[in-house]
Amino acid sequence: MPHPSPEPSPTPPDWPHCGHGTTPEDPVGCRGIHVPGHTACLAHLADADRDAYLVGLSPGTDIDHRGTPFTAPLLDALLNTLRDPATGHPRLGVARFGSATFHGDARFRSTTFQHAARFGSATFEGVAGFGSATFHGDARFRSTTFQRAARFRSATFQRAARFRSTPFQHAARFGSATFHGVAGFRSTTFQRAARFRSATFERDARFDQAVFERWVSLGPLVCAGRVRLSGAVFGGPVTLSLAARRLECRRTRWSSTAEVRLRYATVDFTHADFEYPLTIAAEADPFVLPDGRTVDEQALAHMPDATVRMASLRGVDAAHLVLADVDLSECLFTGTVHLDQLRLEGTCSFDTVPPRTHWRRGRLVRFTQRRTLAEEHHWRASRPAAVRGWNPAVFGAGRVGPAQLAPVYRALRKAFEDGKNEPGAADFYYGEMEMRRHDRTGTPRAERGLLHGYWLLSGYGLRASRALGWLAAAMLVTIVLLMGFGLPKDSPKQEATGTVPPGGGKVTFEIDKADPQNPTGDRFTGKRFDKALNVTLNSVVFRSSGQDLTTAGTYIEMTSRLVEPALLGLAVLAVRNRVKR
Repeated sequence: MPHPSPEPSPTPPDWPHCGHGTTPEDPVGCRGIHVPGHTACLAHLADADRDAYLVGLSPGTDIDHRGTPFTAPLLDALLNTLRDPATGHPRLGVARFGSATFHGDARFRSTTFQHAARFGSATFEGVAGFGSATFHGDARFRSTTFQRAARFRSATFQRAARFRSTPFQHAARFGSATFHGVAGFRSTTFQRAARFRSATFERDARFDQAVFERWVSLGPLVCAGRVRLSGAVFGGPVTLSLAARRLECRRTRWSSTAEVRLRYATVDFTHADFEYPLTIAAEADPFVLPDGRTVDEQALAHMPDATVRMASLRGVDAAHLVLADVDLSECLFTGTVHLDQLRLEGTCSFDTVPPRTHWRRGRLVRFTQRRTLAEEHHWRASRPAAVRGWNPAVFGAGRVGPAQLAPVYRALRKAFEDGKNEPGAADFYYGEMEMRRHDRTGTPRAERGLLHGYWLLSGYGLRASRALGWLAAAMLVTIVLLMGFGLPKDSPKQEATGTVPPGGGKVTFEIDKADPQNPTGDRFTGKRFDKALNVTLNSVVFRSSGQDLTTAGTYIEMTSRLVEPALLGLAVLAVRNRVKR
């Protein structure tokens, strides 16, 4: 969204300056604008002229006191003449106070500004009290200086509220304020505490490039649009409690601990920099105020649910980052530093592969459910003949491939392992191996071939059903081969031969067994199946069956005793990896 055009300078050169108190060093003197019909500003009119001017005002009158120096009694006298008899509170039309100076406390509490209220470049030397004020038009406080507390508690802004480049040198209090238009605090500096408790923003709340030098508490607040904090600097501890459609924190800098508790929001932390622990957590229930009241979230009634979704962590150093109960199915991770130290608490969900089976180039493809990264979805969706179900890249996501995704999966696997979540780590190990298998730039062809075989046989040691299926197939092939070629025609019988010496005497016998004969005739009988099954089952556990076999059968058994135990081991390994804690 483009930024609004800058406001015109509140001190144009054609102002009819009051000129009171001119000196050689200051030939202009007072810069207050003339009161109509006079040659001086309100502060420097003669008493009789000032009284006559004030008597002529009525509630809802447009006033123009740009550059005027106001004392507290002078401002009170002005506002008293503008009080609405029906409400007892001041009511102004267009109010121009640009570059005005308020030397004492400025009491605008419960004032109604029917049209634009312009305080650009004004200076409040005392407390600026706008509590319960109502701004029906644009409220412009651009480059306004608040030297003491700025109190906007329960104020209502019906249109845009612009505080761009405004320095708050003391506490800024916007508790329970309501912003129906865009609220702009871009490049604003909060030198003391900033409080926005229970504020409501019907549209965007813009804090881009704002500087919070001390402790800041934003919320609980509700924003139907975006809360924009991109480029903001937080110098002290931060507590953000937001129910918003989107939270943008790109290139923010956090110099102290921070806790961000959210509802509904999609969060973008691209290239954010934090030096201390930062927690981003989803709140399951609406926020509760200190007085026990629940924050009204009616402005977000159009949202489907209160799920908090991470959009991007690219460029972030995740060593101090904690995520709790957030949806990471659309999060972009490539470029994140120290991702292996990321802490995931509660239920942090990732995207999954497309469900069910699919046809691709004339063959059936079935995906086993596992956690996946959004970037893998984007890459697979961009491939030729991609199956339906992979989510294509959104604008600004960039294009990454297996070479970039393999280390991301590896780092997340380690993060899950350190968190003692082995089943979760197994999914990211699978993803890492998939990216290595498809990486044609960083993985040699021979290694890709080995990985392809490992994937085909057991899903990288993680798919027990696949390994057991191959084991059953290998055993079936072994049984068929033994019945057809390995078992002899008949079981060889032992024969004893000897020679009786002439005249009698001791007889010597030689016991021998005939060589097994290759089978002929009907080879696939129940008896031969029973023998073949016995040989095969013993081969799975490296045991010899003791059966007499033909030469071909001997080699078949040797091959079976090599292959089938390996497949059994892969199946056991897969089961262990899925249940290990």
